[in-house]
Amino acid sequence: MSATDTTPSNEDLADRLKFIVKAANESARLILPYFRGNISIDHKDGQGRFDPVTEADRAGEKIIRKLINTHYPEDGIFGEEFGKQEGTSPYCWVLDPIDGTRSFISGIPLWGTLIGLTYQSRAIAGAMNQPYTEELFLGAPEGTYLFKGGQKTRLKTRHCSNIKDALAGSTAPEIFTATSDIEAFDRIKKAVRLIRFGGDCYLYCMVAAGQLDLVVETGLNAYDIAALVPIIENAGGIITTWEGTPAAQGGRIIAAGCREIHDAALDLLNA
Repeated sequence: MSATDTTPSNEDLADRLKFIVKAANESARLILPYFRGNISIDHKDGQGRFDPVTEADRAGEKIIRKLINTHYPEDGIFGEEFGKQEGTSPYCWVLDPIDGTRSFISGIPLWGTLIGLTYQSRAIAGAMNQPYTEELFLGAPEGTYLFKGGQKTRLKTRHCSNIKDALAGSTAPEIFTATSDIEAFDRIKKAVRLIRFGGDCYLYCMVAAGQLDLVVETGLNAYDIAALVPIIENAGGIITTWEGTPAAQGGRIIAAGCREIHDAALDLLNA
């Protein structure tokens, strides 16, 4: 396989999908004992708003990086806790060991480990693992699946024809800081049937599972979203920036279960 190939081989992708499950399980083994236990909490330097990081975050990313370097030393890595490691292959792993650290340190199980895989900078596979609830959401070209209790269930977004009937979510109202973003999100809140805060990565998986219709957020980094793009898209949903461009690099993000809701919400955000 050369760096000029536009798509990965089926064999390469299948091998890496198996690896994603292995990495999710190994990181869970290290992270889960910290949950609802005594854990030291640090505040990341250079951040204004409280931005916690814990030893569980660091331990989780370290083990995933170690596994990648053992199995795929030619691949790049970009993780929240330890930054970028350049690779020589078209693949890059995008990692957030605990997405939803605020929920994690509060004992609330609305957090997850994100393991994303890009090829030529395009998000092609991703997993969200919630080890406390024993749920692994995996998105890849063959579909999006939930693995739980020994069962494998294919997920499908639901169709909602009118935004006034949509159930929506966002991590927290305070992530909207620019006046124009606050006003745009206020238009969404007034248009939808219901909006729920809290959930981080879990919200996107609920869109994929057909439980929510819409997620609107801003200020996301690539490691917050790259793993979730394949989960949404391969369940039938649509995920972009507010500008309608690919979402894998982060920014202001909108994820919807169907085209009608995506387009209606995009119109409101950009009104």
